[in-house]
This record gives sequence, structure tokens and C-alpha cells, in this order.
Amino acid sequence: MTKYGVSILLICFFGIFTCFSQVSADCTNAVPICYNTPVNGGTNGYGIDDFNGASISGCINQGSGTIETNSAWYKFKIGEIGQLGFNIGFDTSEDWDFALYRTSDCSTLGEPVRCNYFDNSDDSSYIGVGEDPTGIDNIQYDDWIDVEPGEEYLLMINNFSNNNSGFSIQFSGNIFVEFPNSALDCNIIDNLLGPPIIACDNDTVFLDATTADALDYEWYLDAGTGYQLIPGESDAELSIAVSGMYRVLVVRPLGNNLISETQVAYAPSPETFSLVDETACLDGTAIDFNEKDIEALGTQSPLEFRVSYHESFEDAFDGANALSKEFIPTQVLQTIYVRTTSIENSRCFDASETFEVNGIELPVLDFDTEVFICGDEPVVTIGQRIPDANFEYEWSSGQTSSLITVAEPGVYTLSVTNRQGLIQCITVRSVTVVFSSPPKISDITIEYEDDASNVVNVYLEEDGDFEFQVDNDTPQNGGVFNNLFPGEHTITVRDVNGCGSDTSNIVVVGFPKFFTPNGDNVNDTWKVDGLSALDNPIITIYDRYGKLLYQIFENSTGWNGSFNGALLPESDYWFKLTYTNSLGESTNASYINNHFTLKR
Repeated sequence: MTKYGVSILLICFFGIFTCFSQVSADCTNAVPICYNTPVNGGTNGYGIDDFNGASISGCINQGSGTIETNSAWYKFKIGEIGQLGFNIGFDTSEDWDFALYRTSDCSTLGEPVRCNYFDNSDDSSYIGVGEDPTGIDNIQYDDWIDVEPGEEYLLMINNFSNNNSGFSIQFSGNIFVEFPNSALDCNIIDNLLGPPIIACDNDTVFLDATTADALDYEWYLDAGTGYQLIPGESDAELSIAVSGMYRVLVVRPLGNNLISETQVAYAPSPETFSLVDETACLDGTAIDFNEKDIEALGTQSPLEFRVSYHESFEDAFDGANALSKEFIPTQVLQTIYVRTTSIENSRCFDASETFEVNGIELPVLDFDTEVFICGDEPVVTIGQRIPDANFEYEWSSGQTSSLITVAEPGVYTLSVTNRQGLIQCITVRSVTVVFSSPPKISDITIEYEDDASNVVNVYLEEDGDFEFQVDNDTPQNGGVFNNLFPGEHTITVRDVNGCGSDTSNIVVVGFPKFFTPNGDNVNDTWKVDGLSALDNPIITIYDRYGKLLYQIFENSTGWNGSFNGALLPESDYWFKLTYTNSLGESTNASYINNHFTLKR
């Protein structure tokens, strides 16, 4: 057995399918596919109408005459269980469609289980089932198919464009990863030399025509000009080194000679060129691995090969778990494994190269971002307490130390740089300095709208970041309290930053704004509600000149508007309240100096 080589290299890639057609325009003569898949020449017409005059099948509508225009039919049978897809590669200027039928009977095709008819306005290089091998999100791809052993399929590929330079078919899916040699049932093919073969250009392919009663073997090669006899080749096996259509004539004693043909197409095997190491900050910034593709491919075309990146050699070798091309480093040192793969045949790849990604750690800053200082002459030191001698420090105020002392409120920003060669990794952190003063209550007013409603307003000497609280209730942001219950209350104002507080006691009572002592038994007396909440309360009533007119005690029925038995005129009158506080001291109720009206 010898290895045969010729000087003519047959070119079979997208746009130049002038080589070997493995095409049948009719369903009944569908070309069987098993394991290796063919690279095909262009289609030419549709032969017999396989749809019997129908105007639609799945997503494929009738063209100028029939559903088919320039069609090719293939058949295959499933040998294992798993997920299956396929890629149909073609010239980007052409419009190819497909329909896949789960049947082996051309007379009962039924509806296709997968179908795609989109035009190629986005210049895609592939249509198919599963995922576009170039990694793009392609609407010309249908969902993966879950298949089981024994299922048979018919695939129609149809050209709707004026250009028709051919296509290729390549199967995909995890069924070919788990069962690379038995995913498809090869019993569907009964020709002697087996199905078409696509191999890598550094592989050696053997064709075996062994027949028990053979007298002689003649081997032929069609390199584009018709079959030519290969001189000196008469063994049952032939070693192949170049692409082409191969034919064998098996001479048998009774003259029932055998002729078998098959196609062998070589896909280019890539070489991964060396890649330079990368250095990046560990700050979430991505490294664009698309730029690394240029290094990996060298002079090779990105239309023929794709580059992927992986965390382990095993993943690179298997083509699994590819990293995002927008790679964000998270480690100080990480080895990236590179795989360069033939787009035409994913079994042709090179995973021999690696490069390092050096991650530069960002400076860690842990000082407080808010500092509150309480005092009349505030001064505070801010920043990073423990500096790193390898880092550079610079404040927004111009200082270049890790710590600074400030005497003014404001926002101060520290930038810390870890410089490694030309790479600068910078961490920025700001601290807000707030100088606070304790609150001071300047006044409290109690406004009575009627004998049940009141509004308490608390006033401060200066504004600040304060909270206001009455008794033990929930603190609030403002100093206005509505409708407090009668009795003694404690008003507390606190600085929310912990810079002191101020407290004042008030007494809230309820009283009418007017009364009418005219003997009609309606509002004939004026009295104050809520005195029972106080110890020893005394209400003192006086006129606008401060003359004492009457005193009301806790159990008093009220004032009838007279003084020493004489009725007083209509006017406004004032009152104040004294009581015994929680310390046992007699005291005047603060902020109570209100008036009411006597009407007759």
C-alpha cells in the first residue's frame, strides 16, 4: 500500500465550490450522510417536484413554479440519543433555506420539524439548527433537536438567490461529543467506499474497497476534469493526501464488477501563533480578547478559523467552556489556553499556545467616608491610617500623604495609585467632613385652635442636622407636633451625628377660645381641661393690664366672667398656669401665656 499525492490541491471553501458535487435534486435519491459530512457544489434545478404541486411546506413557500427552486436532498439516520444540530455554510451574498423532515418516506414528508427561510440581509455565513459556529446570535438558526436511535430524517437545502456557488454541511451537538463514531447510523450507506469524508489537511485518509472475490482494483481521481486513472494503485486500500472525488473499480471473476465512489475533502488545519502576556488592573475592566485573535491567527484568515480562550488545557482541547471575549481578570496570575479551530471542520484545531494574564491589585482603602466633629474649634485627621510605601497618594486638596488634617467642612478625595510599569491602577475614596454643634432651643410656641386641637412649634438658635422627639415617642425630622395630649411633656432635640442635645418641658392643656356667660346654660363658664394630669394646678386669669381677676383650681367649675360679683365687659383675657413638677417644685408652665375671649 502506498500513499498517493498529486500536485493539484482542490480548493473547496465558501464561494469556490467548483469541485465535487455530492448533490441529488430529488428526495428519492437523497444522498446518505454518515459521520463525515460533504462539501458540495452548487445546486442546479429541482428535478422532480417532491411536493406534488403543493404551494407551501412548513416555512418554505412556492417560488416561481414549485416549492423547490435549486434543491439538494440528504438523508441520515440517528444511532444514539442526544442533541443534534447542523451548520450549512455558504457564500454570504447568497440566500439559502432548509427544511428538515422526520421521515424516510419521500411520499409522506409531513410538516418539517425544523425550517428556516430568512433572506441573508445580515450577511451571515451559516444557517442551520443549534448555534452559529461563529458565535453570533443568528435568527437563521432553529432550536437544537433532541433525537433518539432509529429516527430517520430527510433534509432539503434550497437556493433562492440568483447566485449559486454551493454549500457545506457540518453536524454539531453533544451527541457528536459523547458518541463521535456512532452518533449517526452508518448502515444507511451501502456503498463500498462509505460516505463522503472531510478531514484535516494534516491527516491521512485511507479508502478501503476490500472485496472477498476481487481479482483486481483500479483507482481513479476526479480533480475537476473528470476521473483519471491513478497509475500503480491496485491494492484494496488507497492512502489519500488531497481532496477529490475517488472511484474504485473492483474486478470480479464473474464479470459482476463493482464501482464505488466517495468524496474526500480536506479542511485546513490551523496554527496558533505565540501571544504576548497581558497586564490589567483587577478593577473589573475587561481585556478585549478580540485583539488577541489577531496575534493567534497571524497571517491566517479569520474567515477560515476562529479563536477561543479557555481556563484549562482540557477545555481548550475539547473546545468547551470558552471564556468571554470581554475577559475580566480576577486573579493576580492566570494562564489562558488558546484554541484555534477550522470553521469548516471543528475537528481541525490547534491548542498548543498559552499566555499569561497578570492582574494588578487595586489599593485597598478602608477609612470612614463620613466624619462628624463636634466642638467650637473643630479639627480632624482623615485618610488611610496605614500607608503602603509602594503606592502613591494624592488628595484633592493637593497633599501627597496618606493622612491629612483639616479644619474646614467639605468633601476630601484621596486617589491612591499602584503603578506597575506603564499600567496605573487607581483607587479613589472620598470622605465627607461635617462639623456639628449641639442644638439649642430658643423658643417653643403652643397654638390652640380649639379645646381639643393644638400645634407645638420648637425653634432653635441655629439650623443643623437634628431630630426632634416628644417624650419617648419616635423621633422626627421637624420641630412641629400636632394635638399633644394634655399634661406635661418633654421636648428633646438631638444632633443626629451625636453632637449633644437640648431639652425643654412644656405643659399642654385644653381650653375654649371664647365663652358666653349670658345665662343660657351654653358656654356660661370658662375652664381648662387636662388639669387632672398635673399636680396642684392653678390657672390664674388676668386682664390686659395684668390685674388678677380669678383663679381656677383642679376641681373648680370654671370662671363665670365676673369680678367681685360684677360682670366684666366683653374683651380678651389672659391666663397662666402653675403646678408642681416632677421634682416637687412649684413652677410656672413654660410657653403658656394664652388668651381667650369673653362674649355677651
